[in-house]
Amino acid sequence: MTRIRVAAGGLAHAASARAGLVLVVLALAACGSGATPTTAARDSAGPSARASSPSSAHSDLSGTVTVLAAASLTESFTALAKTFEAAHPGVTVRLSFGSSTTLAQQIAQGAPADLFASAGTKALDQLPAEARAKPTATLATNSLEIATPPGNPGRVSDLASLAAPDLKVVLCAATVPCGAAADGILTKAGVDASVVSREIDVRATLAKVTLGEADAAIVYRSDVRSAADKVTGIEIPAAQNTVLGYPLVELTSTPATAAFATYLKGAEGRKALQAAGFESP
Repeated sequence: MTRIRVAAGGLAHAASARAGLVLVVLALAACGSGATPTTAARDSAGPSARASSPSSAHSDLSGTVTVLAAASLTESFTALAKTFEAAHPGVTVRLSFGSSTTLAQQIAQGAPADLFASAGTKALDQLPAEARAKPTATLATNSLEIATPPGNPGRVSDLASLAAPDLKVVLCAATVPCGAAADGILTKAGVDASVVSREIDVRATLAKVTLGEADAAIVYRSDVRSAADKVTGIEIPAAQNTVLGYPLVELTSTPATAAFATYLKGAEGRKALQAAGFESP
């Protein structure tokens, strides 16, 4: 019995020694391969653990995200898309800008789109019912401002100035958000502006001023900011002005689409929009 107990203890000791040797060998192998204990633990935990690592959270994103957006978002969305693509090389962000109303009608007619960013909420009425039911968040707000050629040769000082018969005033079409908003503030101010043309969207309206073909236009505050020294901006008092929200509709739910939508709604997106002259919602 004594010999049996001694033999058992010896076997236990031998097993323990062998186990220790195995652990030492494995540790040396891990060091030799350049793996760290943290990396080895994550790799052995499987794909779900690796996906939670911040450095690899979106490394597998791929595909194309098609975005239809209001013309006033051109500069900010273009810059944000480039930054997002640089961070996610497998993703291509395809942007199309125009009148919110026209873009909404295109979506209703079957135009492919993953995200729709509108100036104002009225254009959303043009979307089919299933699209209106999709997740929607307000990215920013915008207000209106008078834009004149540099130096303001027409001496426009306020909304009332736009009624001068010798002025050439340009507005957006009445059916698009910037035109409807301009009509609303002119009516509220009791001003019958000397309108000589109405353009398809806010960029085309602003172009009439930057090209010297109009003395004044009512556009978004963000467009005056983006035009920089190509125009002179004249603020419209808050009591006469109007504020439009910019809703983002997530029409599809692919991983790349969800990631870009989150980016637009996040701190970086908000910072870029504010720098472009938009305000927080």
